[in-house]
Amino acid sequence: MPLTPHHDSSPLHVSTQHPSLGDQVQVRLRVPDGYGPVARVSVRSNPDHEPAWWEAELIGSAGGWDWWEATITVANPRHGYRWHLVLEDGTHVAIGQGGPTTLEPLDGFDFALVAGNEPPSWMNDAVLYQIFPDRFARSEAADDRPVPDWAIPVSWDTPVDPDAPGRSGQLYGGDLDGIVERLDHIESLGVSVVYHTPIFPAESNHRYDASSFELIDPLLGGDEAYVRLIEALHARGIRIMGDLTSNHSGSAHEWFRAAYEHPGAPEGDFYYFLDAEHTRYESWLGVPSLPKFDWSSHELRRRFIEGPDSVVAKWLKPPYGIDGWRIDVANMTGRLGAIDLNTDVRRILRQTMVETNPDTLLLGESTNDAASDLQGDAWHGGMTYPSFTRGLWAWLGDAPTAKDDWFFGIPAGRPRYTAREFAEQLERFTGQIPWRVRAGCMLPLDTHDTARFATIAAEGTIPLAVGLSMTLPGIPVVFAGDEFGLTGVDGEMSRTPIPWNRIDEPEVASRIDLYRQLIGLRRASVALREGGFRWLHVDDDTIVFVRESEAESVLVLASRGDVDLGLAAPAVDATDAEALFGEATLAVADDGSVDIAADGPVFAMWRLAGVAVPVVSKTATAKAVIR
Repeated sequence: MPLTPHHDSSPLHVSTQHPSLGDQVQVRLRVPDGYGPVARVSVRSNPDHEPAWWEAELIGSAGGWDWWEATITVANPRHGYRWHLVLEDGTHVAIGQGGPTTLEPLDGFDFALVAGNEPPSWMNDAVLYQIFPDRFARSEAADDRPVPDWAIPVSWDTPVDPDAPGRSGQLYGGDLDGIVERLDHIESLGVSVVYHTPIFPAESNHRYDASSFELIDPLLGGDEAYVRLIEALHARGIRIMGDLTSNHSGSAHEWFRAAYEHPGAPEGDFYYFLDAEHTRYESWLGVPSLPKFDWSSHELRRRFIEGPDSVVAKWLKPPYGIDGWRIDVANMTGRLGAIDLNTDVRRILRQTMVETNPDTLLLGESTNDAASDLQGDAWHGGMTYPSFTRGLWAWLGDAPTAKDDWFFGIPAGRPRYTAREFAEQLERFTGQIPWRVRAGCMLPLDTHDTARFATIAAEGTIPLAVGLSMTLPGIPVVFAGDEFGLTGVDGEMSRTPIPWNRIDEPEVASRIDLYRQLIGLRRASVALREGGFRWLHVDDDTIVFVRESEAESVLVLASRGDVDLGLAAPAVDATDAEALFGEATLAVADDGSVDIAADGPVFAMWRLAGVAVPVVSKTATAKAVIR
């Protein structure tokens, strides 16, 4: 693909990822040799939704690129900007997150600086490991705990029942001390954050129907077991994130029971009751056991999300001290018909986290396009599916076998994508999200709410899928059991107990080693953790991209087919390329062009030199030196 001017709001192109209102930020655009020629470069910004312009200056050339720089004064919490080029032949080119265009682009696709709501210092280093507690590991202490009336106790090797009442009632007895006993495995994978699904008391194995937010389910070992888990993880340098349902509680929740059939109860304002008797109410998707919160209640806010005595604050403080929250059904929280309090809820929630411990992460679940919510005002990122997960399934999945092949609840079933369409979908769903927020968005192959990717993966594509989750911008996610090669045809059947007795089987050991290698490469690379992103080649079978920083770059190849392609100079400097992963050959010609060949399917990575950036002299801005 032809080289075009490039900017991606990463540290390579923006002087700070953490501006404050009023700060002056330097932004840089790279223009490849032979493009244009360029007569003028400027930046169009949009403070207070009224366009303003800054002229850019050519500050130097390095590695076959001309570098232009402009200074922006940050005026709004989300400050959008785009580049404008005028070529010597009179052509006008605008460059935003949607790519170069000769048409006037939409503001929604502008690059964006985010002022305030700092993400935690460790966000870019994070690799998440998701645990569904009932199915992860069972300690001996679980044998002595009484079984509640709703539960159907089963042995660890009992097949998962997809139908009611087993669907939510099967209890395998996994607990928090069971997780502690398996920390050697978790640590050996190289993950840096454990994210667990809910652990509050409930009347289901998934616990998204909490009966209280004030204590840990005794079935899991109670509050003391949670302290033991947190301390054990922190002692190994691993963080922990909880899961909170801000959209609803369970119908057995103490607040709901106080309000149900009791119109005068203070908790009556916590929910949307539809009759004077408080017997009819709104619920999540009409499920009676999940009554929906009414966030216009200030008392609900005080108890749940606002201030030092709230639920949100409690678990961030000693003796617990978790490192963040993933918010379930964040997209629906506070929204009902004409009511939309979502912004209020997420901002209050985050402010409480900042006041309690600012070095914490807040991620919001949204099953579909979440761009309007992911602008940096509260969520640091999202657990979404369309940009990465669904596109990857459509590209790397085997041919669908039936119309009802499970595909994220979409009735039309699973489509088939080319590599080009995967790349287009990735760009479409990230193009309206600020770079800093995109870096906080999760990259799951699957989760507890989906089928397991391995169920539908085409032959040879598991390394591609895992590799892409570790190398694209965002937070990699491993759903516990994926490293064992587990399968499951839908979200329920994916919640399979971890087969610890199989950990030494050659096929399982090989899959675990794959995850260890790729997680290790991710965590060891500054380019993969926080570098920029640039496409180099896309066709129907193959994608090639580079993650870039001044310290190093990483070249990535993923293909379902055989590969024989060339990258014209100055696409990348691969002179001293170091092979990191995969069976592929890379050759550099005298003119700097790069040839890549491999038998597919293939996933491969190379470490390259860092990007040479001109440094403007303090005494003469027209001159530059190369560092």
